[in-house]
Amino acid sequence: MDIRRLDRQALLLTGEVVSRVKADHLRLATPCADWTVYGLLRHLVSQNEGFAASARGVGEPWAVWRDGDLGDDPAGTYEASADEVAAAFAEDDVPERRFALPEVGKGFGVPGRIAIGFHLLDYVVHAWDVAVAIGAPWEPAAELTTAALRVAAQVPDEGRGAGAAFRRRIAVPDDASPDHRLLALLGRDPSWTPGPC
Repeated sequence: MDIRRLDRQALLLTGEVVSRVKADHLRLATPCADWTVYGLLRHLVSQNEGFAASARGVGEPWAVWRDGDLGDDPAGTYEASADEVAAAFAEDDVPERRFALPEVGKGFGVPGRIAIGFHLLDYVVHAWDVAVAIGAPWEPAAELTTAALRVAAQVPDEGRGAGAAFRRRIAVPDDASPDHRLLALLGRDPSWTPGPC
């Protein structure tokens, strides 16, 4: 599995959705209970910047992961951050480098190939979060969903719940589509719809 190629697909998938966000969408609720669309876009930019810093060996400071600023052009800011992380991931020995992931814990780190898998999963699923919030299509390629499912299946049940990176898994019917299985594995209800503002 070419994790870097697939991660670029995830960035493009998310970018397509983000390009549809209009100013009046920014205050809408998302399936991520703590975030409006604005907050989620800021998270996406911050994560791209944090992963890029970590790929370059300077991702340990927590502030690196939290300073994303959308400015006046959220889609343009997202694209710039996506270009930055894609360039950082493209460096030759990145899959073998140690990535600091301070969101998981102080001093926590993983090999680059695993970190890129986490990034891919985050962007495939957050693309859905934005899409469903604004009423846009979300159509990941089958190979992207398959790759994200592989990563999601490895997320442990321990530590899931309110305030954690992932909620508890949701049961779906045996005949659920791969996309719906992916969402449910990460605690998202595939039938979620925005409520009244």
